[in-house]
Amino acid sequence: QLELITPFQLYFNPELIFKHFQVWRLITNYLFFGPVGFNFLFNMIFLYRYCRMLEEGSFRGRTADFVFMFLFGGLLMTLFGLFVNLVFLGQAFTIMLVYVWSRRNPYVRMNFFGLLIFQAPFLPWVLMGFSLLLGNSIIVDLLGIAVGHIYFFLEDVFPNQPGGGRLLRTPSVLKAIFDTPEDDPNYNPLPEERPGGFAWGEGQRLGG
Repeated sequence: QLELITPFQLYFNPELIFKHFQVWRLITNYLFFGPVGFNFLFNMIFLYRYCRMLEEGSFRGRTADFVFMFLFGGLLMTLFGLFVNLVFLGQAFTIMLVYVWSRRNPYVRMNFFGLLIFQAPFLPWVLMGFSLLLGNSIIVDLLGIAVGHIYFFLEDVFPNQPGGGRLLRTPSVLKAIFDTPEDDPNYNPLPEERPGGFAWGEGQRLGG
């Protein structure tokens, strides 16, 4: 908005990334949602709302797993972005978060602008229909839904299937950075670390 940089310096371009080493485009293409307007505010609200509900809900106390979902989704979208004509992937990332939340909260009833009432799993499709009504391309929505479904299937569905297992495992380096270490049940705290601090003396009962 301040015109210090232009979208042409941010968009996803494989040739500029891999041949001219403009690697920042791998990240910046997720950070641009267009000029300030309805579409921008719409994306910001949904990104904040569903990112927060995921973090405080199914990812509560699992910050490393939350970050790993971001990295996995971003990597998958970047790979798909090589084959589709999309220059900004931020909206797809938002739809991915909405999809994962909606599948993990299937019984929540949604009210879309007071016009539609439906169950949470239909929300990504309602958003895609809304984008279509606004004249936007639905490819970005389909990409977000596809990546969200892949993550949900690998994380929530496949491990519970006969013969299934966890294919997505958060790297230990992320756990070391983001997750607080678990308390050692055999740890005996020092006197100054115990509730009440040092026992400075038992004292005497007055009048006893």
